[in-house]
Amino acid sequence: MNEGIAWLSDPLDRERYPADPWRLIQRWVPGDSLVEPSESATLFSVANGYLGLRGAWGPERWVYLNGFHETYRIQHAENAYGFATVGQVIQPVPDATFFEIRINGLALISRTGALRSDASLVAREQVVDWRSGVATLTDTWRVGDLEVRVVVSRMAALFEAHLAVATCSVTTDADCRIELVAPLTSAGPAEEASADPRVGERAVGGGLDSGGVWTRDTTTYSSQRCRNSGLSVVVGVRTQAAGGRVHTDADGTTRVEFPIGTEAEAVRYIAYHADLVPPIGVVAGLAVTEMDSRAMLATHCTQTIEQAHQLGVDELWRRQAAYLADFWRRSDVVVGTEAGFQQAVRWSIFQLAQVSAQVDGHGIAAKGLSGSGYSGHYFWDTEIFVLPFLTYTNPEAARSVLAYRQAMLPAARQRAKTMSLKGALFPWRTINGEEASAYYPAGTAQYHLNADIAYAVRQYLGVTDDQQFGADQGLQILIETARMWADMGFYGADGYFHIHGVTGPDEYSAVVDDNYYTNAMARFNLLAAAQACEEIGWPVVLEKGLGADTSEVAAWREAARQMYLPWDRDRGVHPQDAAFLGRQPWRFEPVDSQPLLLRYHPLVIYRHQVLKQTDLVLALHLLSDQFTDEEKRADFEFYNPLTTGDSTLSGCTQAVIAAELGQTDQALSYLESALFVDLANTHGNTGDGVHVANAGGVWSALVAGFGGLRDSGGHYRLDPPDLPAAWRSLQFTLQLRGSLVKVQLSHRSITLDLLAGDDVALPVLGQIVRLSADDRSWQGERLRS
Repeated sequence: MNEGIAWLSDPLDRERYPADPWRLIQRWVPGDSLVEPSESATLFSVANGYLGLRGAWGPERWVYLNGFHETYRIQHAENAYGFATVGQVIQPVPDATFFEIRINGLALISRTGALRSDASLVAREQVVDWRSGVATLTDTWRVGDLEVRVVVSRMAALFEAHLAVATCSVTTDADCRIELVAPLTSAGPAEEASADPRVGERAVGGGLDSGGVWTRDTTTYSSQRCRNSGLSVVVGVRTQAAGGRVHTDADGTTRVEFPIGTEAEAVRYIAYHADLVPPIGVVAGLAVTEMDSRAMLATHCTQTIEQAHQLGVDELWRRQAAYLADFWRRSDVVVGTEAGFQQAVRWSIFQLAQVSAQVDGHGIAAKGLSGSGYSGHYFWDTEIFVLPFLTYTNPEAARSVLAYRQAMLPAARQRAKTMSLKGALFPWRTINGEEASAYYPAGTAQYHLNADIAYAVRQYLGVTDDQQFGADQGLQILIETARMWADMGFYGADGYFHIHGVTGPDEYSAVVDDNYYTNAMARFNLLAAAQACEEIGWPVVLEKGLGADTSEVAAWREAARQMYLPWDRDRGVHPQDAAFLGRQPWRFEPVDSQPLLLRYHPLVIYRHQVLKQTDLVLALHLLSDQFTDEEKRADFEFYNPLTTGDSTLSGCTQAVIAAELGQTDQALSYLESALFVDLANTHGNTGDGVHVANAGGVWSALVAGFGGLRDSGGHYRLDPPDLPAAWRSLQFTLQLRGSLVKVQLSHRSITLDLLAGDDVALPVLGQIVRLSADDRSWQGERLRS
C-alpha cells in the first residue's frame, strides 16, 4: 500500500470540477462550448423517483416520468414462438423549467441555442447541492457595456412526487429592460435508432399527440397522449413574479416583463401527472390503457400547484432540505480521506435518493429518470444492486419496489405459460410488465432474474422482520418463482438436479447448461420458498389460495438438496457453467470505452473464456456463507483476469471480494473504477443517463466491501477487513428491524452506536453484540493485521 495516498488516482479535471464533499460543481473555462454536453445533462439532473429533470442549459431539457412510456411492435427479422412482441421506451414529456433571458428585447441565448452577437460569457458555474437538493446554474454575461448575472435553480421535490420548481433571477449593473420567456418545450422523439444496445430504442410510429394548451385562472396546462400506448400526461405551470407583468401566449409560452431598473425574479410551480396503470402488460394491441384521463390529470395538477403555491418557494426549499437531512442521517457513508473522494461517494448515494424518494407504485429503471438509456427499462439490477441499499437504509422504499414486482405477477404467470413453465417468470426488461427483450440469449434466457427477486424478498424480510409483507406479497413471489425452478430443472442420470439453457449474469456466455450462479440462486429460491411456507404457517398459505402443499414444498427441498453446483477438482475452482472451462481463452486488445459487444459478433464472444461482468464472483458475494475462504480466493483469482469490466456492474462486486480476501489495493482500485463510471464518463455513455445499479454497487463496495457487511439473504453480520492505509476511518448506518445503528471503523477499532430504536442484536467479528436503550454503544478491537 502507498502510505499517505488516500486514493490511487483522481480522474477529474479539478479546474472544471472542484472537489467539494457536499456538492458537484462544474465551472466553465474559456474555450469550452456554450452547449451543455449530454454527460453534464445527466450529472446535474434532478429527480425524485417519479419525475426527473434533465439538463439545465443545453438542448436536452427533457423530463421523464416513471412508467410513462410509448410502445411499438418489435420487428424480428426471423420470428419464432414466444419472442417478445411489444417494445417499450420511456417517453420524454415537455419541460417547463427553461427561462430564455431577454435584455433590451434580444435573447442572450435562444431556446435553440443561438447566441446574440453582442453577448459573451464571462463565467458559468453549475452546482447540485446534496443537502439542499437544488441544482443551480449561475451565469455572468457581458452584453455590450452591461454585465448581466443570471441564476436559475431547479428542484424535483423529494417530498412530493408530482412537483417541480424552477426559479430565475436576473441582475444587471445598469438599467435595462429585462424579459423572461418560459416556454413549454417540445418533448423530443421517443428515441432514435442506434447500433448500441445500451441506448434507448426507437418507438417506430410512436410519440406524443397534443391534446391542447389552455390557461385557467393563473395556471397553464398542456396535455399529451402517447399514440400507441394510450398513456396520457398533463403538465400544469403557474408563474409568479413580484413586480413583473405575466402574460401567457396561446402556445403555453409565459412572458414576464419587468420595469426598467428592477431586479427580475420569477418562480414556476410545475406539476406533472400521468396515467398510473398496473404493470400487467398491454390490454389490446400496443395499448397499455384505453382510457382518456386527461381531464382528471389536469385536476390533479391544479391541486398540486395550489398546495405548492400556498406554501411558497422558501417553504418548499426548506422541506427539500429537511427531507435530505433525514436521508443523510440514515444513508450517509463517510470516508476519512480527501474531499474529492467523498464527493464521488456522496454523488453516488444522492442518485439513490433521486430514484427512490417517490418510487411508490413504480419500479426503478437502469438509468433512473436521468436519461433514456436502456429505454427506461427495469432489470435485475434493481434487486441485486439497489435494493440492498434501500433495505438497510430506507426499508419503506424497498417494500414499495418489491410490491411493484408482486403487482407484475399476473403478467409473469402468463409469460411462464408462454415459456411452457409453471409458476411465474418475470420479464428480463420491462416497463409495463410485458417482456421487452428482443434478443433472448441475453434477455429471456437470464432466468436468474426470478431468483434475484426472491433473494431481495428474503433479504428484506430478514433485515426488517416485516411479517405482513412476508405473509402477503413476499409469499406470493417466493412460491411462484420456486414453482418455475422446480418445473424448469430436471434430474439427470447422475441423480443431480440440473438447469439447462440459461444465461447467467455474464452476458458473454449465453444459453449454457448449469450456470453456477443460476443454479446456486435457484437453490436459494427453492429453500426460501419452502422456509416461508413453513414459517408463515399452512393456514395462511391455504388462505391465500396459492395452492402450495407439503408435498410441493418437499419437492422444492429435494430439488435444492440435489442441485448440481459445478466443481472442478483438478483446477480447484467452480466452473461458471458446464462448458466454460473447455472454451478457448482470449487475449483481446482492450479499447477505451469500447466493449467487446460493439466490436465482435456475439458468436465470437460466446466461444471464448471471457466475461462481460462478474458471474461466479457475484455468487461469492451474495451467497458468501456457502463458500470457504480457500474457495473464494481460488475462484476470484481464476475469474478476475477473465473479466473485462465491459459492464458497470463488475467493479463494485470485485471490490467486495478483493477487500474480503485482503487485497486492499486491488479492492480500492475497483471501488474507484465504480465511483467514476459516470463522473468521468469512463464507459462513454454517461450521456444516456446515470448507471443507477453502479451507484448502488458503490454503497455495497464501501459497506459490504470495506465495512464487512455480509448478508446471505437476510442473515447479516459484520466482519470488516483492513481499511486502505491512508483512510482514517469509515462510517455508515444500518437500519435493522426498526433500529438505526451507526457503525464507525478505524484501523484499530469498531464502534457501534444505537441512534434510534429500542434494542438490536448484530453479529460482529464472531460475537453477538446487543445494543439497547440502557446500553446504546459498543466498541471492540480490530483483530486483523
